[in-house]
Amino acid sequence: MKTLLKGGTVVNVFTDELEKANVLIEDEKIIGVGDYSEADADCVQDVSGKYICPGFIDGHIHIESTMMLPAEFARAAILHGTSAVVADPHEIANVCGGEGIEFMLEASEKLPLDVYIMVPSCVPATSFDESGAELSAADIEPFYRHSRVLGLAEMMNYVGVVAGDKGVMDKVNSAKAKGKIINGHAPLLSGRDLDKYIAAGIRDDHECSSEQEAKERIRKGQRVMIRNGTAARNLAGLISLFDEPWNRRCLLVTDDKHAADLIANGHIDDIIRLAVKQGKSTVAGIRMATLQAAEAFGLRDEGAVAPGYNANIAVLSDLDSVAVSDVYHLGKKVVSDGKLEPFANPEVSTALKERVLHSFNLAPLCEKDFHIAASGVRKCRVIELIKDQLITEEALFDVDFGKNNGVDTEKDILKLAVIERHKNTGHIGLGFIHGIGLKEGAIAASVSHDSHNLIVIGTSEAEMMFAANRVRELGGGMVAVKGSEVLSEMPLPYAGLMTDASVEEVARQNEAVRESVHALGVPADIEPFMTMAFVSLPVIPKMKMTTLGLFSSDKWATVPLFAD
Repeated sequence: MKTLLKGGTVVNVFTDELEKANVLIEDEKIIGVGDYSEADADCVQDVSGKYICPGFIDGHIHIESTMMLPAEFARAAILHGTSAVVADPHEIANVCGGEGIEFMLEASEKLPLDVYIMVPSCVPATSFDESGAELSAADIEPFYRHSRVLGLAEMMNYVGVVAGDKGVMDKVNSAKAKGKIINGHAPLLSGRDLDKYIAAGIRDDHECSSEQEAKERIRKGQRVMIRNGTAARNLAGLISLFDEPWNRRCLLVTDDKHAADLIANGHIDDIIRLAVKQGKSTVAGIRMATLQAAEAFGLRDEGAVAPGYNANIAVLSDLDSVAVSDVYHLGKKVVSDGKLEPFANPEVSTALKERVLHSFNLAPLCEKDFHIAASGVRKCRVIELIKDQLITEEALFDVDFGKNNGVDTEKDILKLAVIERHKNTGHIGLGFIHGIGLKEGAIAASVSHDSHNLIVIGTSEAEMMFAANRVRELGGGMVAVKGSEVLSEMPLPYAGLMTDASVEEVARQNEAVRESVHALGVPADIEPFMTMAFVSLPVIPKMKMTTLGLFSSDKWATVPLFAD
């Protein structure tokens, strides 16, 4: 079967040219770009006045963070011209181990969206964290035999790499020996330590938040993934990378993207649009999102509209607004005039499904579980949020334990708890957070990177208990409460991370819980649950909360709550 795309303008990602040309497709491949006619084809698609570009590739995403199963995520992403994603399933792996990875592989099989997998490198993220599983080099090695597994996912334990930790280096060296790609994750690492990290074989990073940080990495040979997701929005600080020569070493990623954000704003197309609005080249943005992503991952037949390449194509009705009209996946039209063609969900084995659906092992919580034993005014270490960033600071506050056990909504000092939920250890990390703005009630979620323990922020111990127990009853999810009333909730029964609901229903529930949290005082420009989810990730500087207490990335150790 030969299909001709007639009358369009091809975005040439090799030369940055816009070329009037027809595109001839045979089965799954592009076989010609140029002066082809209707006589050369069995089927003709008139795309006059439109632009033909490669399908977009998200070079780093956690599908679990969309809170949708892979098939439903695909239904949302394809509409935005995405033809492939490189996914790191370390969220579900931290809950369910290797079975979680197997689940994501099965759940993403034969979709009209290519889902490539990077095997999680840090389960758990550090030895100071408590996850539902531990994966060694020997545990992850068999996954490299799978055709869609490209390499080792973000090596978050940069301290272990720099120090030459045996367990960490076993994973790195195993991937290198098999010729696999190794993704990086080393925020603020610089100088000689960065040299050691890169020399280990880690050739990219998605954690850059400043131009200086990113350019140092490019100069030292790394690729930079420009991230703009729901919580971590680094585009503004990295916009200069869209200029030559820097853009030649960059690709575009979302990392973590909520369903409501995906529907409202888009996917990789949204990043390109935002860059164009700041005066950057649309064609350069498309190249970064296609060819350069494909080259970074060794996907030789992806990322260009050219002979011999896979017919993964996005047809744009307008170039600068990246308005996606039609999408082709392996030569088959999967989006027509902005409407998705139906497709079936992949089959997943019953055993894997049951494992993923029963991930909570936690006894009911009581009010005293959220009480900090202290009196009077004490100087405390408090987690300080930074707007639109995953990085946090360590702040020192005088906390009055004589009033509401330290909570002071006027000063925006709120109680924070991270509760171990995989093995019922009873471990609970307690402390305070500043910068989220909650004025009343409590919020709780089983999505808390990367170990995905139960995380709660609240203005009273009673409300924190109520919210946490409701998440437990749901088997995972997000909850907003006020007093003894559940304002809204979003069940996430699959590993406490995902639901099998439709993208529209996920977005509706997601928006409902967000609106409830904003009604409780959190400013509208803060994404509350995504922000809260990263407060427990110890590999992101500088101060985080784990089930074992406050963790300082500067000291690479737990630190006391009290600083007096």
